[in-house]
Amino acid sequence: MLGYLLRSLIERLVLLVVVSVLAHAMVHLAPGEPSEVDPMNPRMKPEDVARLRAAFHLDEPLHLQYAYWVRDLATGELRSFKDNQPVLPRIGERFMNSLPLFVLATLVIWTLSFPLGVQAALRRGSRFDRTTTVLAYALIAIPGFFLAYLVIIAAVQVLGLPVIGMRTFGAETAPLSVRVMDRIWHLALPTLMLAFGGIAMLSRYARAQMIEVLAADYVRTAHAKGLPAETVTYRHALRNALLPFVTMFGLMLPGLVGGSVIIEQIFAWPGIGRLGYEAILGRDYPVVLTLNLFAAVLTVAGTFLSDVLYALADPRIRLR
Repeated sequence: MLGYLLRSLIERLVLLVVVSVLAHAMVHLAPGEPSEVDPMNPRMKPEDVARLRAAFHLDEPLHLQYAYWVRDLATGELRSFKDNQPVLPRIGERFMNSLPLFVLATLVIWTLSFPLGVQAALRRGSRFDRTTTVLAYALIAIPGFFLAYLVIIAAVQVLGLPVIGMRTFGAETAPLSVRVMDRIWHLALPTLMLAFGGIAMLSRYARAQMIEVLAADYVRTAHAKGLPAETVTYRHALRNALLPFVTMFGLMLPGLVGGSVIIEQIFAWPGIGRLGYEAILGRDYPVVLTLNLFAAVLTVAGTFLSDVLYALADPRIRLR
């Protein structure tokens, strides 16, 4: 297994290099550049544009620009084109802002999806199954931004709850209990908006997997041997139905970067997804490229973790 892990690690490192090269080429070959963000500025003269391009190495060949980016990223000297601030500390700060949203949304999704899916499979065709199916398809069909705006209106006008940003203005000087409740209120709605779509899709997938496993021969054999229904369902069938979700868990890690862009923008949450959106609008190449690499690292790490967990969960799989 150690040999497999080493080979897999080397392959993924090579893949990261290829992804970084392709991402760098696509970003720089796209129309426009940072010196053209504000072409209507009357103070921007041609010599100012030339000086700006030289300062950002935009007048260099593409392979040299890639080398400059890798060098500055490795040494921690990479700075934003927009405000000349270090890129890595900013991404780290935004990542820590997004982390609570992602962790809480993931907990809500995985806590609610499986009970709903399993019960719908066990009670196939019942009113509960039909109701959860309709609700799941409704949550999948309704645009997330539209539902988020409806929830914001209801929370503000009906309940009077704070929903925008990470904290209420002026709450920094309040007692600790007030600050904690304020943070909880601000976390609640973005977390639920992030979780709704995942609950809908994952519960449908869990239902389909459970129905397939319940029809397997070994489940019928377990029932024929007289085992209790709960033992057959939750010890034998559910364990095998959950195996595909190990892979899905690893693929959820890249959602830290791109999965919360709309929700963070609507709720004015200063997270990493919103940072990427603002960097794209401002053609801030260092931030965009670093976020692309960060997403690639999360994707590779997630798939690697899924492979290892899958082998540990299923004794039929051996990593060689």
